[in-house]
Amino acid sequence: MSAEALRAKQRFSIVGNSPLLVQAVERALRVAPIDLSVLVSGESGSGKEFFPKIIHYFGTRKHKKYIAVNCGAIPEGTIDSELFGHEKGSFTGAISARKGYFEEADGGTIFLDEVAELPITTQARLLRVLETGEFLKVGSSTVQKTDIRIVAATNVDLLKAVANGKFREDLYYRLSTIIIRVPNLHDRGADIPLLARKFARDFSEKYVTEPITFSPEAQHLMELYRWPGNVRQLKNIVEQLAIFEAGKEISRDTLAMALPHADGNATPARLDDIPTYEKEREMLWKTILGLQNEIGSLRAEMASMHGDGRIYGEPPLADREQPIPTIRSIIRYEPEERHMAEPAQTLEDSERETIIAALSRNEGNRQRAAKELDISPRTLYRKIKELGITD
Repeated sequence: MSAEALRAKQRFSIVGNSPLLVQAVERALRVAPIDLSVLVSGESGSGKEFFPKIIHYFGTRKHKKYIAVNCGAIPEGTIDSELFGHEKGSFTGAISARKGYFEEADGGTIFLDEVAELPITTQARLLRVLETGEFLKVGSSTVQKTDIRIVAATNVDLLKAVANGKFREDLYYRLSTIIIRVPNLHDRGADIPLLARKFARDFSEKYVTEPITFSPEAQHLMELYRWPGNVRQLKNIVEQLAIFEAGKEISRDTLAMALPHADGNATPARLDDIPTYEKEREMLWKTILGLQNEIGSLRAEMASMHGDGRIYGEPPLADREQPIPTIRSIIRYEPEERHMAEPAQTLEDSERETIIAALSRNEGNRQRAAKELDISPRTLYRKIKELGITD
């Protein structure tokens, strides 16, 4: 990370060091001195509003006005007046002339948030400003000039909006000379606990309450959860916990109860992704059954080559002294009769055999064995220790 990027993060209180976030900040800094239109894209609540500020304050217009406009919050009937101004008497209620944002911010920067919400007629006016720097006030026939840098942001796919006839294609290409993509919170990994601690500290200082902390398990859950509302949702959850759990360490279960599910239940959307002992046992058991199925299929395939049900290399059925070996005898290299005389095998024994077989096939390489078993290396190491497996 460059010194300038670090300075920008400190100035605008941007928390996090994920590569995607740093890349977006660096991109904003690179384009800041070059007077081009910029489109910032990202999900709602991901922090898109920081990037127009970086572009303005690290650019050549930093001593001029910066105006942020939420296009989705202005009624369609008044948005032209808000952006371009109006003359007295131009519509009911226009009791005096009014300057619009493009006139007020002349020489500076306008940030158009939720730009996809602009009506088609307003998009045509905006395109004219981008192409010629000219605009007309509502109710006026006098052309006015403005020197404005436009930074737009959206949380929708503008190309899809163009295809659906909801956004002008020529305006899209004018706005998106440079595109900055802001990462979603769930893609920022270790940044999530950092943000949670910041929000908890800020809340404690503002309302003079005992600060909350987060257990390692709770922090791990934060990184697994998808955060559909991004940073805004994380802040909301932390502030709820700060009110009702003041002074406590937040456990994984407490956090899980605070995380809303898509269907309204108090269950995190990705709680099923969290590995548990029972789920690991189930995965290993499924692996065993999968191996049995694979060997069964292989036997059937090879038997079909003879026509008499024999596998290649086996004696005729009448000459056999031993029954056909099963998966357990294949893994342990022992005859089936011995297994039939033994007590029923436990799930732990099956897990142990499966892990030993996987390690053997991969010449003791635990990373490759874990990949074959479809479990994490960390889980494999713990299972080896719990089951008393020696290399």
